[in-house]
Amino acid sequence: MLSQKSAETVRATLPVVAEAIDTVTDLFYRRLFAAHPELERHLFNRGNQASGTQRRALAGSIAAFATALVTPGAQSPDGMLSRIAHKHASLGIAPGQYEIVHTHLFAALGEVLGEAATDEVVAAWDEVYWLMAQALTAAEGELYAERGLTPGTPEETWRTWEVTERVEETADAATFRIRPADGRPAPGFRAGQYVSVRVELADGARQIRQYSLSGAPGDPEHAITVKREQRPDAPAGEVSHHLHSHVRPGSRLAVSAPFGDLVLHDDAPDTPVLLASAGIGCTPVQAMLHHLVDRGHQGPVLSLHTDRSPGTHALRAGRELLLTKLADGRAHTWYTERDGHMDLADVDLPEGLRAYLCGPVPFMRTLRDQLLERGVAAERIHYEVFGPDLWLAH
Repeated sequence: MLSQKSAETVRATLPVVAEAIDTVTDLFYRRLFAAHPELERHLFNRGNQASGTQRRALAGSIAAFATALVTPGAQSPDGMLSRIAHKHASLGIAPGQYEIVHTHLFAALGEVLGEAATDEVVAAWDEVYWLMAQALTAAEGELYAERGLTPGTPEETWRTWEVTERVEETADAATFRIRPADGRPAPGFRAGQYVSVRVELADGARQIRQYSLSGAPGDPEHAITVKREQRPDAPAGEVSHHLHSHVRPGSRLAVSAPFGDLVLHDDAPDTPVLLASAGIGCTPVQAMLHHLVDRGHQGPVLSLHTDRSPGTHALRAGRELLLTKLADGRAHTWYTERDGHMDLADVDLPEGLRAYLCGPVPFMRTLRDQLLERGVAAERIHYEVFGPDLWLAH
């Protein structure tokens, strides 16, 4: 909780800081990488840096957290903090790194705000920063402890896995089945979670990306389904291209423990479930379908998916097979050039359903609005964002 004095200062300066925060985070990253170039090469996603999405996500998270602290009735930041903590833990972020971020973030804040960055203003926003940092380090500490990991120890964060099989799902998506190279059992995971994969690129940079686990949680091997990223409005996916071009059975990968908080709730076995995805967002949904089949789910399961065409729809055959194994599995599919288009007007939504969404942020925003209009409670709609959470930046 903010001190009363800081709360008053933050409330008064929030409009000014919110307006400047995107500029602040841009300068922050430039200062950070000038002082620590290894972080840009070996920790941060260079594609997200080039496109500006990481900067906008950081700005959005700071503004959202500060707003929640000083605005009565504002949405709780707990969900946002949980998503960030899981992502940080999958990267092996250590508490000491928050000191580095603080140094360069507040230098950038002072430079951008100029004379407006009085001692009182800086002290108040410093309090905001450390409240957020302490909440994250506490959550990350719990995640590490649950997995028997020590923060800041690369030898624990990254375990070597061997690729046992590669399956071409579409022209631009492949499934890689992997198992621990040391012969020890694969860690368990919950349907919907992801792992971080670290690869060394041609220029020596060790880049990291998160990929949802698309296989059954109980399998002795894990599976990740990777789409080769090729978007005209953003840099090509360095890691996805590397995996598609160079990784075959017998290849070895550095892989983290499973993380992620978009997981199936322990609801009654007859609870209606809606799983909605767009494009490669089908990967966590596939693991959820596996889990629902394995536990003998008896309620309706609606699998909603949108893609550009049947030829770009990864894991399509597996989805169809899993739905036939459910007591009441139903599929609705939209193939359209409109990215992420899904119209629920003709979809029968059972009462009391719980919904899980995965795909581009615009798709999930639109779908969430449709679900709310149809009477689905907000607390029963859950989502996963691939990449920086730009939901917060609007």
